[in-house]
Amino acid sequence: MTNIDEKLLKRLENLSMLEIEESKREEFLNSLKEIVGFVENLNELDLENEEASFTTLEGGTPFRKDEPKKADIIEDILKNAPKREQNFFVVPKIIQ
Repeated sequence: MTNIDEKLLKRLENLSMLEIEESKREEFLNSLKEIVGFVENLNELDLENEEASFTTLEGGTPFRKDEPKKADIIEDILKNAPKREQNFFVVPKIIQ
């Protein structure tokens, strides 16, 4: 079992760039111990003869055909422009 102590908590704080308030440290340590204990219980299960309920290895993922489509997004955007020239916004000059 992993030793959940103040040293590990300080390391986790450093890695996560978080700081746990002094008043919450004991509560946090207890929560971590519960989580690790639960995961260790899962490790005790004998799943050698169990079949996975789902897998991405068989059947694959259905793909759509990759067909190019012309988008008229430029026109949709520029129709709201106060001034435009060809496919560009016209704005006041700000650099002399």
